[in-house]
Amino acid sequence: MLAPPLTFPALANFPSLAHGIFNRHGGMSASPYDSLNVSYGVDDNPRRVKVNRELIKQSLGADILVSGRQVHGSKVHVVAKKPEADAEISGCDALVSNVAGVSLLIQQADCQAVMLFDPQRLVAANIHCGWRGSVTNIIAATIRVMTEEFATDPGYLLAAISPSLGPCCAEFIHYEQELPGHFYPFQVRSCYFDFWAISRHQLQQTGVKPANIFTAAICTVCDPNWFSYRREKKTGRFCSVIGVRSEESCF
Repeated sequence: MLAPPLTFPALANFPSLAHGIFNRHGGMSASPYDSLNVSYGVDDNPRRVKVNRELIKQSLGADILVSGRQVHGSKVHVVAKKPEADAEISGCDALVSNVAGVSLLIQQADCQAVMLFDPQRLVAANIHCGWRGSVTNIIAATIRVMTEEFATDPGYLLAAISPSLGPCCAEFIHYEQELPGHFYPFQVRSCYFDFWAISRHQLQQTGVKPANIFTAAICTVCDPNWFSYRREKKTGRFCSVIGVRSEESCF
């Protein structure tokens, strides 16, 4: 049975919005994917993954789940109409939608999900943001799409950063080859970086107000309640989900 998902009070204040971050417990998958694995790409039994995703839909009252077949790229996909069934978009690492009943799912095992909500335009976005996504600044790319497609004003955006790799465990031995120089001020000790702070900085650079940025501040490597690739290598994926509710589920 699923535990209540992790939520952010600032987002939970809006009846028109559904969101939640689901840990690794309460699903059907067997070890090493035990038990709420949501990924079809890790050699888990796909029937069990489907059941796990159905449990998440039921928990949130979502009609449809749309996810990305994530590739650590910078492609942003706009879900402009409601699919007839759950869908996974190939090569996509960020999703944006204002379609009621569609919830956007990001799969994780140390990478961040950065969830965005525009309460003025009723638009949601969900970003898969690992270190490569930070380097390409997929956060700015996603907010640019929201601005161009939905006239979002970043000053009104709410942003929430999920459990993910914390500064305590974000070691990059070859950071001089992997990370740009403007990340170096976020180095907390030799070879360790604070990617939560990097994401907050990138959000603020787009115009998101600091008071509207919320961080779970849970390290997935340290906390065994979450899947962690760095800790386990062969493991499942937990998820962060956000979307505009269908009218009948708002009340």
